[in-house]
Amino acid sequence: MSARRALYGSVESGGTKVVCLVGTSPSALVAQARFPTGAPGETLARVVDFFGRATQRHGPLAAVGVASFGPLELRPNLPTYGFTTDTPKPGWVDVDVLGSLARELKVPIGIDTDVNGAALGEGRWGAARGLDTYVYLTVGTGIGGGAIVGGRPVRGLVHTEMGHVAVSRRPGDDFPGNCPFHGDCLEGMAGGTAVADRWGRPAEQLTGDELHRAVELEAGYLAEGLRSIVYCTAPERIVIGGGMSVLPGLLPAVRAELLKQLGGYPGLPEQAADDFVVPAELGAMAGPAGGLVLAFRAEAQHGTR
Repeated sequence: MSARRALYGSVESGGTKVVCLVGTSPSALVAQARFPTGAPGETLARVVDFFGRATQRHGPLAAVGVASFGPLELRPNLPTYGFTTDTPKPGWVDVDVLGSLARELKVPIGIDTDVNGAALGEGRWGAARGLDTYVYLTVGTGIGGGAIVGGRPVRGLVHTEMGHVAVSRRPGDDFPGNCPFHGDCLEGMAGGTAVADRWGRPAEQLTGDELHRAVELEAGYLAEGLRSIVYCTAPERIVIGGGMSVLPGLLPAVRAELLKQLGGYPGLPEQAADDFVVPAELGAMAGPAGGLVLAFRAEAQHGTR
């Protein structure tokens, strides 16, 4: 008889919903579930229950990966490693996500931010396959980014917060910005909520001249934010996901504007290529796929101890 292939668990914990998977890749799943993000105790109990039922049916898990909303404490030497920190999600400040799951599941668990998880998923199975230094930027209600350098997510005192880089106000734009911390940072000017506040309705409802102007502004702000990110992380590729990324003509406009803002420096032909700024391929599966990658890495790290 052939040995059963090891199974891995994934959790993508978002501000509004949780996605749980069991399998070995996004195309090889044996169980999955989706439910609203409620209170911490209730939500984490549902995650544990899902994996308990999945293991009864399909066998034990080798490891679990968690791609969670944040901010998160990701310094392993601190006692609060794996906790949420000052998150705006009500009731979720200082929640021990990692420890709560580890005590119940009793398998190696890896944890990172949801956007870093999505970046890892796109690197393993999506638009950044074959690369070890790239950036994933999600442009949705807000803006977040993950930089993968040498195959690993960049983090130090905290994980990256690309949505809060500074941008200059575009000509003719008098919108003050809606970031509660910085006002007119990248997220405050170009996140989905900012676009809706500027125009009085969501971006997907814009048409005609308003849509054209919205895409123009969005491309300008995103390109300026990406210029700083390019110079600081030297990515081989930039992958853009999130609901705003599907606005008609947005990505070609971002490519053209970024090239203009780089101003010919350092003049690399790769940065002028059509595959330097690309759409995400995994869509809503990027974060859960990244959870599987985090599980693989947690198992490998556990095996070296």
